Parts: sequence; C-alpha cells; structure tokens
Amino acid sequence: MSEPAIDPLFDLTGRIALVSGASRGIGEAIARTLASHGAHVIVSSRKLDDCEGVACEIEAAGGSAEAYACHVGDVEQINAIVAHAKERHGKLDILVNNAAANPYYGPILDTPLEAFEKTCAVNLRGYFFMSAEAGKLMKDNGQGVILNTASINGLRPPPLQGIYSITKAAIINMTKAFARECGPFGIRVNALLPGLTKTKFAGALFENEEFYKKFIETIPLRRHAEPEDMVGAALYLVSDAGRYTTGECLVVDGGLTI
Repeated sequence: MSEPAIDPLFDLTGRIALVSGASRGIGEAIARTLASHGAHVIVSSRKLDDCEGVACEIEAAGGSAEAYACHVGDVEQINAIVAHAKERHGKLDILVNNAAANPYYGPILDTPLEAFEKTCAVNLRGYFFMSAEAGKLMKDNGQGVILNTASINGLRPPPLQGIYSITKAAIINMTKAFARECGPFGIRVNALLPGLTKTKFAGALFENEEFYKKFIETIPLRRHAEPEDMVGAALYLVSDAGRYTTGECLVVDGGLTI
C-alpha cells in the first residue's frame, strides 16, 4: 500500500529547515515532523553525536536530514551554521529556534550572575542573532519562516523560574518585532508557547510528586503535554497552512492560561 499523500497546505517538499535544540524533546519532535512532511532538516544542537542520532533515524524512516553542531550561545557558531546552509543548499526556508537554557531554579533574588548571563546568551541573544542571520538569507531568497519556541512562562512567570521566564517574555516581543520588520521581505515570524511538557529539560518540574499533582489540577485537560503535542501547531505555523499568519504567539498549554 502506498503512503498517503501529504495535504498541499502542509507539504514541505523541497524546503530546507534548520531546527536548533533538535537532539531531544520538542525540537526533536518538530524536526521529525518537518522531515515527514518533505523538508530536508538540519538537525542541530551542541553535541554532534546526538544530532547524528536523530538525523540517522529520520533518514531510516524515509526522510532527509543532516546533523550540524551549533551552540547558539556562540555567535560565531550561529554565523557558521547559517553560512553552511547557504553554501550547501543555497537557501534556508524554515528556522525553528528551539535551543534553550535554564540553569537556575530558585529564588529570583539569589540569581547568580553566571546563570543570568548563560540564560540570556542562549535564550535571547542566541534566538536574536540566529533569526537575524537566517533572516538575511531568507530576504535574499524573497521568503522564509521563523518559529521561536517561547513558553507560557513568558506570559505568567511561575515562582523560582525568574530569569528563564524573563527571557521567554523577551522572545515573545522579539517575535513581534521581527515579524513587523521582516514581513515586507516575505518572511513570517511566529512563536510557539508550550505549557508543561514532559522533557528532560523540564525534569525538575516532574520530580516533586506533590507539586506535580497539584499543578495538573490547574490544567483543564488534566495532563501534561508530550513533545508530540506541539508538532501540529508548529507545522501549521511553518507551512503554507499558516501563510497569512505572522507575529502570532500560539499558546499550546492544555488550557492552563485560560
């Protein structure tokens, strides 16, 4: 039996997509989904081995992918990966900014300078310059899509996650700023705002069983999200299905922020 045809609205055949933080969690789930809809995916994170593992599994499933290590806290590495996309593929159609750092979980008054700087370097500076460099390449090609993974923390900061929440709020505003200025170049820019999602990155939120049970009771759907729960929204935002959507911040949180 032949594979079912991809709906043209969600068909990414021929498009080049770069996904940061794609070695696990939400980034990995998005990378796999984009590949399954026809995109060639550049799987990126800090560790090349982890990227290669995901890229190999995508190809084994019939998709197209490659691995490229990039620490988005390093602007030189950002420049290098965008230059690689240009040299090897001549374009970049989709950028998913997903890599993030959250090195400090504790009282905001006690935030260490090192944790502050690391969180801002990855979550804010990294997203900004990745978007700027990719945006220049997209501008040259007359079109492109940027998707930023933010968080509902950017709307409603919970206790003990101060600087992380602050950077996520900045990403929401950054998304709108890039969307406004890059729209005339044919570039759409949107953000995905996940709620509580079961990933290694969010592991600390699941370790306290009592806290977890109380938290789940505040979510109308009465469950946490899995990374796969984010891919439908991401696919909509980067595909032709969302071709008239830009500057939007799509909340996917099971109703938590209602």
